[in-house]
Amino acid sequence: MPLDSTDFPLVWMSYDQGPAHDHDEDFEAFEENLKRGAPFVILTDNAPTEEHEHSQEEKKRTSLWMKKHKAELRSLVLAMIVIEPSTAKRLAFKPFGVAFAKFWGYPMRLASSREEAMEIAGKLLSERTGSGHSPTND
Repeated sequence: MPLDSTDFPLVWMSYDQGPAHDHDEDFEAFEENLKRGAPFVILTDNAPTEEHEHSQEEKKRTSLWMKKHKAELRSLVLAMIVIEPSTAKRLAFKPFGVAFAKFWGYPMRLASSREEAMEIAGKLLSERTGSGHSPTND
C-alpha cells in the first residue's frame, strides 16, 4: 500500500504492487502523515483484489500497528475514498466497507470517478476544518 503524500491532505494509496512490497516503508509513510497532526483523506483508484492477500503474520502486524495508532487514525483520517467506475463493483464493496470502518476506525467511501472522489474529499476536509477551503478549489 505505497502512499503518495505529495498533495497532502490528499494522500493517494496504490495497491499495484500486491502484497509483496516493503511494509515497513508503508507503515513509516502512514505514520509520517499522522505526525502532521492535520486531517487527511486517503484515495485510491485501484482497490485491492482477492489476489492482494497478506500472510497471517502480516495481518497480525497490521492489526497491532492499527491498535497502536487507533486514536490518531480515528481523529485524523477522514475517510478512504475508493474510485470504482463499475456500479456493480461499488455495490459489492458496500458490505466490506462496514468491516473496514470497524477495523481501521475511519469510513470507506465509494466514488465513480476521480472528479467525484475529489468532491467528496473536499467536502470532508472543509467540514472538518470549518473553512470553505477545499483541495479542488486551488
